[in-house]
Amino acid sequence: MTQPAPLPAPTGAAIGDAVDALRSARAAWRQRQSPARAAASFPSRGAIERIVLLLAGALYPRRLGEQRVAPAEEDRLVAAKLAAAFTELEREIGHELGYWQAEAQTAFAPDQAATIVRLFAASLGDIRRLIDSDVDAAFLGDPAAQSTDEILVCYPGAIASLHHRIAHPLYTLGAPIVARLISELANERTGIDIHPGATIGERFFIDHGTGVVIGETAVVGDGVRLYQHVTLGARSPLGAARHGPRDRYARHPVIGDDVVIYAGATILGRVTIGRGATIGGNVWLLRDVPPGGVVVQPEATLLAPAAGHALRDTLVAAEA
Repeated sequence: MTQPAPLPAPTGAAIGDAVDALRSARAAWRQRQSPARAAASFPSRGAIERIVLLLAGALYPRRLGEQRVAPAEEDRLVAAKLAAAFTELEREIGHELGYWQAEAQTAFAPDQAATIVRLFAASLGDIRRLIDSDVDAAFLGDPAAQSTDEILVCYPGAIASLHHRIAHPLYTLGAPIVARLISELANERTGIDIHPGATIGERFFIDHGTGVVIGETAVVGDGVRLYQHVTLGARSPLGAARHGPRDRYARHPVIGDDVVIYAGATILGRVTIGRGATIGGNVWLLRDVPPGGVVVQPEATLLAPAAGHALRDTLVAAEA
């Protein structure tokens, strides 16, 4: 069998031309950005991924810790993972603060990153309890689930929830880029895009989950269930329309307790969905729904045989 001829290696001139073109593109981009931001100071994506793995192992040492330890050794394992996670997290938050420093009105305190990590550490017990409530809700809501352990390890909704429960407090404490990197790791893995600024109550269950989008200022109550391809979004992008403080800081939906939103529903703007409401599949919704309300699309129509055959023939003729 004849082997294809190898491609010629790039010549020095080609590399030089590419370097020049990239330098020009970089210069044009940087001229449009804030020149004050420190280019060398930015959180590392790889470090954030390691931090999440360490924190997940500390939260669930027997299932996500990737080590088999006796119960008496759990605290030692958890302490080791937390020590490693906090060391890296403080460094990466420090990088983020350096990135923002020139735009801040005053200098960040020298121990600002350590303070954020300390406050975050104090929230880990609540983070674990919230994730537990999400896993329990999934187990109660999905008859296909064989165990809560299966949900924690395998279910996209639980994986996305774990990432969000870690990211949200970091976002509120003043590390939005670190938090956003954590949420994007979940998005890559599950197809579920939850902005770390979104406020989500306990017992949150995303069934299947692919394509779910939850915006920055969304507020989701307790016991809410979403299905795949649900969007809790804004009416229009900032900059595409005139906007005031409400549009800037409260532009996504408020979902009440015990609401169910079925697959493909799109809810846009600062609308309120009342407690216990049900939103049917593929609904496009721009207005409030009262407590207990039910919103659905018209049901599909089953045509009579003659009408069905005529429509099918029309479609076939159109494709010919």
